[in-house]
Amino acid sequence: MASRLPPTLAEIAKIAGVSQMTASRAVNNRSGVSERKREEILRIADELGYVINRAAQKLSGGRTRIIGVMAQLHTPFTSDLVLGIGSVARAADYEMLVYSLPDADRQPPGSVVDMLQQIADGVIAILPFESGYLDTLAQAHIPVVTIDQGMESPFPSVLADSYNGARMAVQHLVDLGHRRIGFITGNERLESARERRQAFEFMRRTLGLHPDPELIAIGDFMHKGGYDAANRLLALPEPPTAIFAANDASAVGAISALREAGRRVPEDMSVIGFDDMPIAVQLHPQLSTIRQPLPAMARAAVNLLLALIAGIDAPSQQILLPTQLIVRETTKALKPARSAGAARPTAPPPGG
Repeated sequence: MASRLPPTLAEIAKIAGVSQMTASRAVNNRSGVSERKREEILRIADELGYVINRAAQKLSGGRTRIIGVMAQLHTPFTSDLVLGIGSVARAADYEMLVYSLPDADRQPPGSVVDMLQQIADGVIAILPFESGYLDTLAQAHIPVVTIDQGMESPFPSVLADSYNGARMAVQHLVDLGHRRIGFITGNERLESARERRQAFEFMRRTLGLHPDPELIAIGDFMHKGGYDAANRLLALPEPPTAIFAANDASAVGAISALREAGRRVPEDMSVIGFDDMPIAVQLHPQLSTIRQPLPAMARAAVNLLLALIAGIDAPSQQILLPTQLIVRETTKALKPARSAGAARPTAPPPGG
């Protein structure tokens, strides 16, 4: 026996006793239909197993109420942002379609961009660093908002204040009496990583901290990179008394290296990270860090994209959200305590 063809909009309209135009308005959540009639039409559509053709809906000039997200999901930072975007989108009666980037250095297949253009009303891009993805999206003729791209993005971007966050981390260690501070960098293909290093170097110059260039150890925002960088700092003739890691994953890697070397945290060496990922409070001792406002970043990105979809220009090319110092258990005053001094500097803009 032949299988039944999928129900059509015309069939739904006939059973509901309405025009096909009215049925279309009901299933596509458009105005011009009473709530009572809309509920009846949607009930009939559900009983018949009718599925909205989102691509056809978009081609007909309507909105699919779908937000596309492009991201690499291998880091807690990105995963938490995507979860936040999904929550905010659903609250606005939108769904989220996620494309997980397989390779940070490769342009996405044209079919992926075509699919997003056909199905999504707009795209939020959380890209690893400067890559061909932005150029590809620029050709897609679809509203786009980026996260953590800064001035590198040709689209409106939402980002946290990495520069002043890094200043707060260094100042916290200085306030605890540390003068020989090691810094584990992030992947400096990212603007946020470069800003954290610039802030560290500015604070070191301004506060007269130890200028040893070997106190800056190259990392990559990953656990293994933080572990290896901490071992290089420990191998110095005079190791630092505190470490500022450019993100929490690097900080956790550094703490692993310190423990293997028999160093206690924070009794023998203080450590502070950047991000405030869930692992920061799961760690023992709990990690002092700089909190990036991920829920606020997700909310700002979705609201900005919805404005663009509605034809409203972005109020600014950048939305910069403040970071916050979170003091927990991995930082401690150096003994003997420092003497009074060390004025707090006024920071110029990044790169100053």
